[in-house]
Amino acid sequence: MCQAFAVTTSPTDAATCLIPADRYLLGDAFDEGYPFDGEGPQCEVELEGFDIDATPVTNAAFRRFVDATAYVTEAETFGDSAVFHLAVAARPEHVRGRFGGAPWWLSVAGADWRHPYGPLSNVDGLDDHPVVHVSWADAQAYAAWAGRALPTEAQWEAAARGGLRGARYAWGDELTPGGRWMCNIWQGTFPTRNTREDGWLTTSPVGTYPANGYGLFDVAGNVWEWCADRFETTPASASRTGAPLLPIVQEERRVTRGGSYLCHESYCNRYRVAARTGNTPDSSMGNCGFRTVSAG
Repeated sequence: MCQAFAVTTSPTDAATCLIPADRYLLGDAFDEGYPFDGEGPQCEVELEGFDIDATPVTNAAFRRFVDATAYVTEAETFGDSAVFHLAVAARPEHVRGRFGGAPWWLSVAGADWRHPYGPLSNVDGLDDHPVVHVSWADAQAYAAWAGRALPTEAQWEAAARGGLRGARYAWGDELTPGGRWMCNIWQGTFPTRNTREDGWLTTSPVGTYPANGYGLFDVAGNVWEWCADRFETTPASASRTGAPLLPIVQEERRVTRGGSYLCHESYCNRYRVAARTGNTPDSSMGNCGFRTVSAG
């Protein structure tokens, strides 16, 4: 259960969990990460206590922000965003093309947080789903309005681990304990057939799956979550050669954590709690959102 559960005084009134000050063991304990994702080596990080949203920011919460500020997201400004091919709700002329190397992603004109699958869709009935098609800058703007911040990568992983030390997932080492799905990820053959054993093709309502030990929901699957940090890795050859483990800072990319409804062991095994990747800060897509923490 959550060590401490509260309602913030932010304009969103989002429920939060308090993460205690402690030393946290972070990183991949199983050497299962993609070589250039930089999930290891494991390290201990000392963190001050902080509170973090219990769920990703929802469509309802983001709408309150937009209504209060008249904010326009980058996807709305650019006029398009990335939509998974099986979820597109658009006329053929709205589809501007496929993404090289990931042809299951389509650039769809008119896709944005209000129209998550394209201009023929809307968010009616999706108030409790995580907001998507938000860039890193959009997430930063929301956090500033709420008097909060995006989590550092260390804060995110410490909270996502839920008090477990060295576990593979936020709930333990087994993906489906007792045959139970613990997160919203892909089942079937990616990217053409999703059997929907967990009930969802795309996003699910926040809190659908069990909380971790700190009371956080959806820290695996559902949507990727932006973090404050620039994406850093270390050369894969450094540990083999004994060369100094100097970080490669990819300034044009920001960290995302947690995986999404598209993750699958055959394609993107990044619903493990140590898994990480990065994206350009102006990117937006139908499987990426965020949550916030107390501002420093």
